[in-house]
Amino acid sequence: MRGGGLLVAGTTSDAGKSVVTAGICRWLVRQGVKVAPFKGQNMSLNSFVTREGAEIGRAQAMQAQAARVEPTALMNPVLLKPGSDRSSQVVLMGKPVGELSARGYHGGRQRELFEPVLACLEELRGTYDAVICEGAGSPAEINLRRTDIVNMGIARAAKLPVVVVGDIDRGGVFAQFFGTTALLSPEDQSLVAGYLVNKFRGDVTLLEPGLDMLHGLTGRRTFGVLPYAHGLGIDEEDGLRVSLRGTVRESVVAPPVGEDVLRVAVCAVPLMSNFTDVDALAAEPGVVVRFVDRPEELVDADLVVVPGTRGTVKALAWLRERGLADALVRRAAEGRPVLGVCGGFQALGERIEDEVESKAGVVGGLGLLPVRVRFAPEKTLARPVGEALGERVEGYEIHHGVAEVLGGEAFLDGCRVGSVWGTHWHGSLESDGFRRAFLREVAAAAGRRFVPAPDTSFGALREEQLDRLGDLIEEHADTDALLRLIEEGAPEGLPFVPPGAP
Repeated sequence: MRGGGLLVAGTTSDAGKSVVTAGICRWLVRQGVKVAPFKGQNMSLNSFVTREGAEIGRAQAMQAQAARVEPTALMNPVLLKPGSDRSSQVVLMGKPVGELSARGYHGGRQRELFEPVLACLEELRGTYDAVICEGAGSPAEINLRRTDIVNMGIARAAKLPVVVVGDIDRGGVFAQFFGTTALLSPEDQSLVAGYLVNKFRGDVTLLEPGLDMLHGLTGRRTFGVLPYAHGLGIDEEDGLRVSLRGTVRESVVAPPVGEDVLRVAVCAVPLMSNFTDVDALAAEPGVVVRFVDRPEELVDADLVVVPGTRGTVKALAWLRERGLADALVRRAAEGRPVLGVCGGFQALGERIEDEVESKAGVVGGLGLLPVRVRFAPEKTLARPVGEALGERVEGYEIHHGVAEVLGGEAFLDGCRVGSVWGTHWHGSLESDGFRRAFLREVAAAAGRRFVPAPDTSFGALREEQLDRLGDLIEEHADTDALLRLIEEGAPEGLPFVPPGAP
């Protein structure tokens, strides 16, 4: 097999396209197939830096890990990083090329990117046995079909078979499958080979009559029913949730090693980016990670994290409006731990000069760290390696802000003052030795008898999660039929489901 492919589309956003794509990649690589993931256009505030210094969506980096290959910009040629409800930074082949409104992007620029996106896919198909492509949103967004470069547009151009994923846990999955198909043109419908049910709970025999009726209505089969899987903790794409208050990051089910747990509160700042940084904390037995947006929720926290954001000045204003800024200042005065990462680090400093991101000019920070930040037009994209707390640390940087550190104790590229730490490095807590050392410091400052587990390996846990995704596909999908699709394309003679695209 060389150059085989499949597009995993979804009836909605968050239907499970990312995890299904990762699961298929892991299943294929375990069969000896050389496979790569691909998503032509991704909208996400959770991004990653490849070894060549390109910024791509974290979901595609995770899928590359599932495929056991090094992530590259080819796997996500267009990344949109929202700066508001109506505009996004456009990242092309890993580098920012400008800021565009939604109207400006869909009004013409998106279509200009079609050929470069298709060229990336074809390069991957010439290198790998199979490329598993992820769609975006729904392929039946009829208002956007003309300029589509990520769903049926790319499927038509590359002659890719399509499997549509639906989240049955939300309800209405039969209507979603039927309606998605019926709103596509005859040419698009000819590539839709069938469906994959995701997040099913209960007795599958009760579902089977409905799947038979769906087959009768559409002439398309269902390739599998994937059960609801708890505790996957796989990287998410969407950083534009309305509210994360009360959301708890899933963690390993294991008791704490010491006598106490550690409670981590993450401030759910606007345009929060790379909140996956705290996944490594949630992976530690006895560490409970919770997203918060009220000052009273910081009271019993042993560590407060101010995460990255695509809008540092906006996040600062939000922290002040909510009363969280005052709560953070009180914590610092009391010697209680605070960690700022990237935009959060910038917010903890003395001053921000921003003529790039918010164009707000000079804005005062929280003054918890002796740091001054100036936003540069060029984005820093790097994969640094260093040492902190006596341990080796790896991370990645994605920021326009350039920090001038004027004092404090050196901490990665930032600094530490008392129990307040700040750094631009994302992913540093995935370094096991450093994470344990950091948690020991936090526990001591918080007065908790918490002991980090001596053998927690974040990398090993991530591998276990990816294997679970591969198991879901292997055990609950018709893998022989999926392999035929990947090798041979959509079957001939799939019936048209009226009315079709308007």
